[in-house]
Amino acid sequence: MHPSNDTAGVAATFCATLVDEWMRCGVSHAVVAPGSRSTPLALALAARDDLVLHVFHDERSASFAALGIAVATGAPAVLLCTSGTAATHFHAAIAEAHLSGVPMIVCTADRPPELRDVAAPQTIDQTKLYGDAVRWFHDPGIASADAAHTWRALAARCVAESTGRRPGPVHLNLPFREPLVGTASPLPPARAGAWMSQHLAVRPDDGSIGEVAGRLAGRRGLVVAGRGADQSVIDLARALGWPVLADPLSGARECDRHVVVGFDPILRSQTAAAQLSPEVVVRVGQPPASKVLSQWLVASGAETIQITGVDAVVDPDHRVSLRITGDAADICGRVASSVAGATAPPGWLDRWGAAETAAQAALSKWCGATWSEPTVARTVTDALGSSQLVVSSSMPIRDVEWFGTVTPDATVHANRGANGIDGVVSTAIGVALATRRHTVLLIGDVALLHDANGLIGLARRDVSLTVVVVNNDGGSIFSFLPQATVVGESVFESLYGTPHGVTFASLAAAHGLEHIEVVDAAALSAAVRSPGVRIVEARFARGANVAAHESANAAAVSAVDAALAE
Repeated sequence: MHPSNDTAGVAATFCATLVDEWMRCGVSHAVVAPGSRSTPLALALAARDDLVLHVFHDERSASFAALGIAVATGAPAVLLCTSGTAATHFHAAIAEAHLSGVPMIVCTADRPPELRDVAAPQTIDQTKLYGDAVRWFHDPGIASADAAHTWRALAARCVAESTGRRPGPVHLNLPFREPLVGTASPLPPARAGAWMSQHLAVRPDDGSIGEVAGRLAGRRGLVVAGRGADQSVIDLARALGWPVLADPLSGARECDRHVVVGFDPILRSQTAAAQLSPEVVVRVGQPPASKVLSQWLVASGAETIQITGVDAVVDPDHRVSLRITGDAADICGRVASSVAGATAPPGWLDRWGAAETAAQAALSKWCGATWSEPTVARTVTDALGSSQLVVSSSMPIRDVEWFGTVTPDATVHANRGANGIDGVVSTAIGVALATRRHTVLLIGDVALLHDANGLIGLARRDVSLTVVVVNNDGGSIFSFLPQATVVGESVFESLYGTPHGVTFASLAAAHGLEHIEVVDAAALSAAVRSPGVRIVEARFARGANVAAHESANAAAVSAVDAALAE
């Protein structure tokens, strides 16, 4: 059945068809930034009671919330804005989704062709606006009743392109003519289920698995697990007699003798760096943040094998000699079966275990006696339980990686594709909205200010979110970089330290949020465990942060040295 030929009615039917087919393909969330030109699709989204609709005032916040929803669920959310510069504010989240392999269906409303290039208001060139950061771009033009038979295929392709072998964002640019409000006619017929399904299974053959197993069996090795790994890496390590160096995003920070979470402070020990040098390294998932780890691995000269579930090269150190692509858990399991019994030389895992035990005991003792930024990271991870944790880039992700505890029941997220500090509040809100579970955000003060608009309306959203902000009045990470000692103090403060002087209690009050300032680990732990929405502030002197990190690392190194000397 064809819809009526009136402009508004055709647009309404077109948009209702897209929404219906997206939902048949498994889409359950939509995020809308308000505007006029996007009215036909916005109304179609709002008309579906079985679709969860989230409205954000700010386009950048909306886009990162959509990112957070997809990070938490693995399914794309529909993201919509009006025409003009509104669409440009999606770009940062799209870049992150591109680099992190996160699916998104990005819809930008546009003016019709006759209003382009004639100085019509709120009109920019939106054709391929996001360049190569999207998996697919399409502009179907003004909806026509004659093309109604193509609409469901178009919607299904958006989902297929976004969730394919290399998941990521797609961009659908949708021009609409006025009038923008119309009544939908009966939709084009649907098929049972989704219009199109896809099968992406690629299973490496036994010969490929055997080649990997042959390179690993009986050697001194280790697994480096990052985002994209799961507990299957532990099974592989058990079969090989190896440690797993598990970063916070790996899903492998379990209480297990094969799991090492304190690899950064351990490898600051020259004794450990020498005794624990591997012959071969298996990388699963994205690389951890630790520069100490990456430099040590390069210096070791170890053979590097990458197991990846996406068709993308993850090799920032240019060390990978063999890459095997497919379901990472399946590959790990098959390799584990192939090497069973051919474990590392005696004492290899024991030495790693001794170093990990010593480092963790030292860090627990140090943090128990010292209120510091490392203590915040350790306390937050220890108090999580089964919560969701979102960690900001810059110092928080490093502190969690270096000083955090195991998180066996929690799920940890971070925007580590582009490693930006923008949109982190909104990402956490998206995670909380999608999971319906208590979510904790660990963030620095500058990153929180970058996305303060994400707090708009937060008190009215049905979420449980604790925002833990480490406030040292500026950019603490730069104090760890050469700039801190090369440029003069006034120049450093102006360009890098960037003190802001914001009072977070006032910011919380402006948004109707509870504010708590904590000055010890016990109060922080209680705040992390409590449901509800609040901002928890831990204030520190930025100038003391480098010394605190050095002291915590020194305690761990001393303990590791002693353990490995026995």
